[in-house]
Amino acid sequence: MHVTQAEFTARFPVSTASRVEQFIRQNAFDRPTLVLDVDRVETQYHALKAGLGRADIHFAVKANPAREIIERLVALGSHFDAASRGEIELCLSLGAHPETISFGNTVKRASDIAFAHQAGLTLFAADAEEELEKIAENAPGAQVYIRLIVEASGADWPLTRKFGTARDKAVRLLALAHDLGLAPVGFSFHVGSQTRKPEMWSSTLDQVAAIWAEARAAGFALTLINIGGGFPAFYGDDIAHPTDYAAAVMAEVEARFPGSAHVMAEPGRGLVAEAGMIAAEVLLVSRKSDDDLCRWVYLDIGKFSGLAETMDEAIRYQFITDRDHEDTGPCILAGPSCDSADVLYEKRPVSLPLGLKSGDRIVIRSCGAYTSSYSSVGFNGFPPLDVVTI
Repeated sequence: MHVTQAEFTARFPVSTASRVEQFIRQNAFDRPTLVLDVDRVETQYHALKAGLGRADIHFAVKANPAREIIERLVALGSHFDAASRGEIELCLSLGAHPETISFGNTVKRASDIAFAHQAGLTLFAADAEEELEKIAENAPGAQVYIRLIVEASGADWPLTRKFGTARDKAVRLLALAHDLGLAPVGFSFHVGSQTRKPEMWSSTLDQVAAIWAEARAAGFALTLINIGGGFPAFYGDDIAHPTDYAAAVMAEVEARFPGSAHVMAEPGRGLVAEAGMIAAEVLLVSRKSDDDLCRWVYLDIGKFSGLAETMDEAIRYQFITDRDHEDTGPCILAGPSCDSADVLYEKRPVSLPLGLKSGDRIVIRSCGAYTSSYSSVGFNGFPPLDVVTI
């Protein structure tokens, strides 16, 4: 079942449309500011959990490491996927138990592996021989899962090639892990971030199931399948209700990995994106020539200050202005930095009010994921993205 954002908002009265937007309109900001509704994160957690059923949710901390979000998720019983020592320390400091944290980055510093092991973490990801050797040396006896390369699924933000091992090496890595004294427990994969339809998972799950069968035939009693992330957020295109989406994915998982396998899911964007909006400001509206079809609209936030996911125009944010009652026209949207790469949308211009001008407020929707964590410390001297939680 597919729903529009209006229909989705109607189902959940505590929503970004009411609370975050209202907060932004009632306050002034002297820099780009991400406003987060932690209650909205809780609502989304329950909605995903209802669909995922027996699968453990491991929140991908990299999506948004706000302390208030981590603290709320700890209270809800969430588990966590950590990419670094810093994320592990954050989760532990806010009450997460070490056995609920997986070290999911396949590229880890040896000393960080040792730290995680000493802190009580027992589950580590790997996709290469040398990584397994580091884990064996610094976390002896640890459980490991092997990340697989899977073919692109049609996700808006594909995650292929950099992480994972090819099918022809997967079983050999399990064998090496065993020989090194580790406990190889299963596989992980990532279908790609912002996979908008649950049916897009089918081909990927078929690929993983085939490798799983090979491993079992080779004598490995695998017990864990980590299905990663991919759960979508609303950026303008209709998506399924999160419970319906998660349930559809789990039905496909269950068909290939019946109840004996422990299932992990690592939603990041799907948990926190819709819980946040960015309050920004228009700095300049101009045309490069008198016959330009598109205006150039420059904001006080760009790729280097939180909107990195506009790279290749992959994530299409939505915008709210105080002039939305006016006629609109196409705009090329750009950030404030002195870097020619800091253009957000040009191939597919955005439509914004014709009266838009310098000093106008602009609100960017569904910004709770991969904004504050992508923001630079101070490129060009601009301040990093500020964060406020309500």
